[in-house]
Amino acid sequence: MPAFNQSRIQDVLLVEPEVHGDERGRFVETYRRQWLPLGREMVQANRSEKAAGAVVGLHYHLHQADYWYVLRGRARVVLHDLREGSSTDGVTDVLDLDGAEDRGLFIPPGVAHGFASLTDVLLWYLVDGYYNPADELGLAWDDPELGVDWGVVDPVLSTRDRTNPRRADIPAGVRPRAGLRA
Repeated sequence: MPAFNQSRIQDVLLVEPEVHGDERGRFVETYRRQWLPLGREMVQANRSEKAAGAVVGLHYHLHQADYWYVLRGRARVVLHDLREGSSTDGVTDVLDLDGAEDRGLFIPPGVAHGFASLTDVLLWYLVDGYYNPADELGLAWDDPELGVDWGVVDPVLSTRDRTNPRRADIPAGVRPRAGLRA
């Protein structure tokens, strides 16, 4: 049975699965639906490869949850709770995921998430909803209200990530609500 650790953010869960190995190599069960109390069936798997220095996000969804697993490299993951009504609304958490350490990360809807590639990174992740551009929202990666040290000096960003709004600029009533799922 894996070990589970709660993030500083309500409902964000760090999963440390059991690793089995011998002289032939190793085996890790990386995900099981029953491990995640808020999880639903994952319907899409994605692979993201980023070069050292890349910053992705912050993104969030109103209806979709993610399950991340770094297979290779080191990523600094940034999480920020945007959910109105959440006991951790406004809390930011930063943690490093390393492909040399087997850990999965469950991110519920309404929690903004992104990562900086501290090295070249291979990230495998599952989502519980098919890609929907209407449910792909953003938060400024460099919002001073979050006060994040991304661990990179000269970040490489997409145009979209350079133009996401600050938390204070997200209109009232547009932020996600705790427990909102479709």
